[in-house]
Amino acid sequence: MSTQDTPQESCEPDKRRVADQAYDALEAMISTLALKPGAPIVEAELIERTGLGRTPTREALMRLVSNGLIVQQPRRGLRVSEIRLAEHLDLIEARRVLERLIAATSARRATPQQRQDLLACAEAMVGASQASDLTAYMSSDQALDHVNHAACRNPFAVSAVIPMAIQCRRFWYAYQHQGDMTEGARCHMALAQAIAQGEPEPAAAASDALMDYLRGYAQKVIA
Repeated sequence: MSTQDTPQESCEPDKRRVADQAYDALEAMISTLALKPGAPIVEAELIERTGLGRTPTREALMRLVSNGLIVQQPRRGLRVSEIRLAEHLDLIEARRVLERLIAATSARRATPQQRQDLLACAEAMVGASQASDLTAYMSSDQALDHVNHAACRNPFAVSAVIPMAIQCRRFWYAYQHQGDMTEGARCHMALAQAIAQGEPEPAAAASDALMDYLRGYAQKVIA
């Protein structure tokens, strides 16, 4: 899943830098397949769709290139990267190590407000899963990531894990018919509860359980 210095609730005004808003908007388009794998990037169209300016849009695009979500091809310009099924299990295993570190560190470092926010995001995921609302589910998932990433205060781990989280989110959208939102919400709730309780080892174990779930889901798709 992306990160900002401070989490924000969807109901609050967006006070972040415009470039960060542009990044999240484009990331959402890629992860929800509004921008499909292999699709060419047309800057003017993105500016119109996001309602943001040229400079923040270009900055966001460069960040997405560095994250591997957009690729720059000779004589073909920018394109959305493809989903590589053969590599997805390896991606999850690499993500596992980083998520485990982030979860344990968040359990130690999260503020009282961040602990409350994590639980609120997980509760929103549970509610969305019960309503079979994929859009709300994924939005709450992204919000939970934002809080967790801010809480761990380890920018190196966060910058490394973000592209992997986005790839997993995009994978879910592409193959959602084989996913289980109820189980996904349960795993996220266990993670949020362990972090909120300030328990690093249970938080790391809950993170592992979430990665186990994602791996099992991916194996169903690939099989």
